[in-house]
Amino acid sequence: MPSADSDTALYLDKPEAVERFLAEISDIKELALDTEGASFHRFLDRIYLLQLSTRDRSAIIDPLPLGSPARLGDLVQNKDIEVVFHDADYDLRLLHQDYGWHVTNIFDTRIASQLLGIKSFGLAALLEQYFDVKLDKKHQRADWSMRPLTPDMLEYAAQDTRYLLQLKDHLKTELGRRMRLHWAQEEFARLEGTRWEAEESMEGFLRLKGARDLSRRELAVLREVANWRDVVAAELDRATFRVMGNEALFELARRTPRSVSELAAIKGMPKGMIDRAGGDIVAAVRRGMEVPEAELPKFPKGQRWNKDRDFDDKVARLKAVRDAAATRLELDPGVLCSRERLENVARSGAKTIEELAAVPDLRRWQIEEMGAGFIAAL
Repeated sequence: MPSADSDTALYLDKPEAVERFLAEISDIKELALDTEGASFHRFLDRIYLLQLSTRDRSAIIDPLPLGSPARLGDLVQNKDIEVVFHDADYDLRLLHQDYGWHVTNIFDTRIASQLLGIKSFGLAALLEQYFDVKLDKKHQRADWSMRPLTPDMLEYAAQDTRYLLQLKDHLKTELGRRMRLHWAQEEFARLEGTRWEAEESMEGFLRLKGARDLSRRELAVLREVANWRDVVAAELDRATFRVMGNEALFELARRTPRSVSELAAIKGMPKGMIDRAGGDIVAAVRRGMEVPEAELPKFPKGQRWNKDRDFDDKVARLKAVRDAAATRLELDPGVLCSRERLENVARSGAKTIEELAAVPDLRRWQIEEMGAGFIAAL
């Protein structure tokens, strides 16, 4: 087991210290990497810390006084260096958004553990299982944008990469033993295309839970008040729910208050917000009420497919093949093949294994394990 005591992470917030550390590790072949954002606290998420570990050293780079650490970008974009993450997706999006980096040689310990059928695949559970290390969860919702960071916050952050390379060793060995390493490598290769994609402005309101229960007029009001909230949150650089909760937005959409005095009756409405911005909130409600009937928002229609009469039956037969394979492989059925991919197979009308290769999102390893069964089911 790796010794945590001898591996105190360096905190680097000066350009020369970062350059010196990165120069010293420039001949590595593997690197564990993690990022800390602050989406729970800030409107726009960005990278507030970068944690990295080699086999014998760990460091925490503070990008706030430094900007983009270009030399680290060279390392993680070098195809000869394997970059190990736990649950890489969001880290990759932030690295692309903030620095424009595209990490190329990835190992993701979350995906690896899922492909081994491990039920508890969170990092804390894996560290406890393999190294008997218990992570203190008290900083899970920490505001990583605050400065100075306390010593125990830095220690908490360092734990995210300290054992990752050793964890990768265990998982890689087990994947190889169970002939699943090529499964993982296919998944990791797909992660290389991960990009930050900005949400279209004013369309996020349609994704709020409960929006489908509103009338089109109520949706118009919801759009206006949600957009008002986004503008205020951006000005304050505060997470949207810290400006006003979704519950209050829905109440505004349903009750459509016409004056500042009526806002006090809105459930979940912060009193201070009425004093500061009551007029703006009422104006947003009014804008929603004045949208012409023909321009009221509505949910986009789902893609319509010409379903065969037996489409659902096809999906059910494919699901039976998938579930039987999941039992044989001791995998969660959703990890083995999602329903969306089963529907893609059903739609494809594939008659041969070769034709399955053209099905959107279907992996080669999934075709290996279930292809013949899928063709028979179709």
